[in-house]
Amino acid sequence: MSEQDTMEFNSGMAAFEAKHFSRAAQLLSPLAERGNDEAQHRLAIMCQNGLGVVRNEESAVKWMRAAAEQGNALAQHGLGFMYLEGDCVDADAAQAVHWFRLAAEQGLAGARMTLSMLYAEGRGVEADPAESRRWAKLAGLDE
Repeated sequence: MSEQDTMEFNSGMAAFEAKHFSRAAQLLSPLAERGNDEAQHRLAIMCQNGLGVVRNEESAVKWMRAAAEQGNALAQHGLGFMYLEGDCVDADAAQAVHWFRLAAEQGLAGARMTLSMLYAEGRGVEADPAESRRWAKLAGLDE
């Protein structure tokens, strides 16, 4: 990332954290277009929730998927929830499991807990109590 991009990224992230979402979107959009996965993830959140921009389901999925496909665990987790809840996409529990698993394999505790629940309930996968316990243990949950 160039020095200019780094400055814009840091300013965009600071604006996001300060809840100045329209400014964050303005700063992060060009970086997302250039492939920055963190900018893509934050832009997806803003589009999904109408923060600083008009809610745009198509853009939310586009940016969340772009970041997730680059290996961003938080975006993989976010895309998993989109599929699990049918938010911005048609509900698809098997797709949810796919994205949660990618995030869980990177160590994201929330994704591990969700996978544990999905295996316990048999949503998107065959019910498997042993696999549910394994993911719960990896998430740090006591049996």
